Amino acid sequence: MRTIEWVDGHVDVVDQTALPQQRRVALRTVSEVVDAIRRLVVRGAPALGAMGALGVALAAARSAERGYDPDTVRADARRIAGAHPTAAHLSWAVQRVLPTVARGPDAVLDVAQALVEADVRACATLSRLGAALLRSYVGDRPMTLHTHCNAGALACVEWGTALGVVRALHADSLIRMVVVGETRPLLQGSRITAVELARLGVPHQVVVDAAGPGLIAGGRVDAVIVGADRITANYDVVNKVGTYPLALAAARAGIPFVVAAPTATLDPDTPTGAAVTIEYRDPDEVLLVGGWRMAPAESAALNPAFDVTPADLVTAIVTESRVIEPSRGAERTGVVHAVTVPAMRMVGAY
Repeated sequence: MRTIEWVDGHVDVVDQTALPQQRRVALRTVSEVVDAIRRLVVRGAPALGAMGALGVALAAARSAERGYDPDTVRADARRIAGAHPTAAHLSWAVQRVLPTVARGPDAVLDVAQALVEADVRACATLSRLGAALLRSYVGDRPMTLHTHCNAGALACVEWGTALGVVRALHADSLIRMVVVGETRPLLQGSRITAVELARLGVPHQVVVDAAGPGLIAGGRVDAVIVGADRITANYDVVNKVGTYPLALAAARAGIPFVVAAPTATLDPDTPTGAAVTIEYRDPDEVLLVGGWRMAPAESAALNPAFDVTPADLVTAIVTESRVIEPSRGAERTGVVHAVTVPAMRMVGAY
């Protein structure tokens, strides 16, 4: 099962707005790619990276049908990269593919597909390293983890980051429970993360976002594990809104707050989280539920999509190649313990 892939000259993706119903959509134009990113048909840092790379390949393929024009492809690439400015992975992937544009559509597609395959390998490796890291923090015993939003296979190409770590621990019978924040307003936790955990047979409970900090304070959670949309040069973490309160609670309770993200999510050109553009989405996502307005007609809404967790609240950032412990100013490489991760086996197909 791949969330995103190149099929017969177009980009084929899981429509994440339709989950838990199963639907795939074919994206055949650059405008459709841009719209899919903006509407969160495709979301999750690694999946957005794959979309960025394959989106440029799609732009090149469409340009070739009219008489190949590298400048038009570069302009389309800028549109794709700008569709989700908070996500470092998207612009990073576009920039990786751009140098091949002058060589024609086949070269662009080759590099894009190689980038997608590299992301699959990176997520698998960081899952193992993250599982080993949590074992070193919590101990070799079944643990209760809290996660937020979705950082599983559906947010990547086929593996997962934070949920990849959960998957590795589950394979070694080290998961007692996963607490899943529902993740308002679009419910990526209950609609997507819970679906993935159910299909993997991982014990889990969905909670409203506001319940998470209290559960942590009450000693009900051993560690928090989340993904990231961008990590700045000083290791501030930009992730789905609602992440920061979990980090505050974890720090107060003295439990690990771990971020699992590929190296491409690190943005050395942005000094701190204060410099990141936080996207604000449609207020109706907050004001309407199932098409019904839940607030008075006179009420407005503020709908930030992300928040910033300061580096001093982050116990560790785990990538496919290293572990960074911002609050300690430490960095280490290699796997702490050997762990096993079986192939993904999910009932049904998306």
